[in-house]
Formats: sequence, C-alpha cells, structure tokens
Amino acid sequence: MTNEPGASAADIAVHETFAVRVLLGRGASDRIADEAARLDARRVLLVSTPSAAATADRVAAALGERLAARFGRPVKHVPVEVTAQAMALVGDADADCVVAIGGGSAIGLGKAVSRRTGMPQIAVPTTYSGSEATPTVGETENGVKTTHRDPALTPGTVVYDPDLTLTMPSGLTRTSAVNALAHAVEALWSPDATMITDALATEAAAGVLSALPEVLADPTGPEARGRLQSAAWLAGLCLSQIRTGLHHQLAHVLGGAYDLPHAELHTMLLPHVMAFNLPSAPAAASRLARIAGRDPVDAVAELARAHEGPTRLSDLGVPREDLRGVAERVAAAPYPNPRPLTPDAVEGVLDEAW
Repeated sequence: MTNEPGASAADIAVHETFAVRVLLGRGASDRIADEAARLDARRVLLVSTPSAAATADRVAAALGERLAARFGRPVKHVPVEVTAQAMALVGDADADCVVAIGGGSAIGLGKAVSRRTGMPQIAVPTTYSGSEATPTVGETENGVKTTHRDPALTPGTVVYDPDLTLTMPSGLTRTSAVNALAHAVEALWSPDATMITDALATEAAAGVLSALPEVLADPTGPEARGRLQSAAWLAGLCLSQIRTGLHHQLAHVLGGAYDLPHAELHTMLLPHVMAFNLPSAPAAASRLARIAGRDPVDAVAELARAHEGPTRLSDLGVPREDLRGVAERVAAAPYPNPRPLTPDAVEGVLDEAW
C-alpha cells in the first residue's frame, strides 16, 4: 500500500469489514432461537443437511411458533433447481428469516434464498467449509457454477459450536479442514492480500496444521475441535477479503461440470496447486514453511494422501481426455494467480492430480 501522491488505483489495497455477529463456543447452538428473536424473526425457514437433522430437530423445538417451515434437501454446489424448491416453500410459509445448519450445501442454500429475498440469515456450520464467513455464493445451472459476490450475502449471524462437529466422520473432518486450509493458502498469494489477511491466513493455516492431527487422533476431543473450528473461521474471513486463484477456479470448474464432492476435490487439488504456485509466491512459501516446519507442499500432500476416500481425480471418474478442455476453459478466463495460466500449464497441474 502506498500513500504517495499520484499512486495508481492498482497500488491501493482495500480491506472491507462486514457487519457480522459471531457466537463461538460449546453450547452456542442453544442460543439460535434467541438470535432469531433478536432479529425479530417471526417466520423462520430452517434449512439443514440430513447429517444435521438431530441438531435441526432441537433448534426447531426451541424456535416454537417462530418455525414456519423446514427444508432438509440442500445439494452440493447449490443447483438452481433446488433453490427453486426452497423458494416455493418460502412463499408458502411467508418466511422472513433463514437459519441454515450444516456444511457448505446448507449454508450456500441459505445464501441463495437470502439473495432472492433479502431476508436475514443465521448460519450454523457443522463442517469447516468457511462459506458462512464470506459474501459469496456459488450456484450451479446446467453444469456451470457461477459465483455471485455481494456484501449482503454474508450471514448477519454465525453460530460456531464445536459440539456440532464431534460426530463428523474422520474422512470429512480431514477434507473439510484441508478445504479451510486452501482458503488461507490462496489468501497468502492473492493480489488482494493486506497485512490483515496475511495475519488471518497465517493464524488460520497454523491452526489447521496443528489442530487437525489432534482431532484425527481423537475425534471426540472438544478442545481440539474448537481450535480447528476457530482456525476455519479465520480462513473463511480470509476468503471474504480476497479474490481466489487457480485452486478455487479448478474446484469451481470441475465441481460444477462433474458434480464432485467439494471438500474431497479441494483436498486432492491443493498440494498440486501449491507445488505449481509457490515458486512464484516466495512470501507465501516462506510463511507456510515456517508454519509447517518443513516443505509445506510435503506437509499438505501427506494430509491429502492419508484420506481413506478418493485421492485422485481419476478416482472421482473425471475422464483424462477431458483435462485439456478444462485447462483451456480455465486459461481462457483465469482467476488472478501468482503464476501465469496457460492451457499447457493448467493441464499439467490437472494431470498430476489425475
């Protein structure tokens, strides 16, 4: 950042702070009904993933007469046809607030509903996706995922309760946390980085890399779960401030085109994108090396390889002959990235991940 007279617009860093109320700690989910009352919500649409059904039942009981309707069928990548189903329910129930409980699919659907109605949101994440902290939503139509960005899309209230993550399977714990790590990593090499995003990203990456092994060793330990959740929150805050690069672009293009699992896709892509980008992002490489205590690519690759589910694009059924087309699509409209994106370069990253 510079204050010199005559500085160009490209030299001016911008940091935007969103108005968000955050409840953080064990038992925070018991306050959801109180938060709805604070917003003067009278007709609440409760969105939840099937895995969060028990929590949703408890919240529904606490909401009492404020509960207008429930929608329990959010889908990854937020297909517009699913949003249309939820919107029909909004109209029938005359809803004036949405409470979304679950992972990125539930939080994303809550945002999509809010985007169409302007109604306030209460986001209750049960994974480490980070979507709850961002002013963006990605919606999929005809296999194409489009990202919308608007400060109004940021949920006004976020409830972080580590107890809601205790039953998360170890595989999802790993991939969801690496997904959060990806937000921090891309923030470190983003052209929008500031001292604040660097600080958030550094703390987030350190939190994920230190807490995740503890959580995987003892998934029922609430203290480590809480630290991991806090790190994911910081990573989400990073994501709210920066434009993402190659990593997120590949996840958006592949996820939308082949309907791939979001967290697993992030996990298998991240070490390959880091290996490609870090030689062109020395400041990010230096920070990550200090955090990891070794080659950060090796540290993240070790976490990714240990996943008991799919670890390669070929495992997810992506045809190898399609990689060139994906690479050309990415290179034709590249996200800002520290290393130039040509079709050959992107295809090379995809081939390594395949």
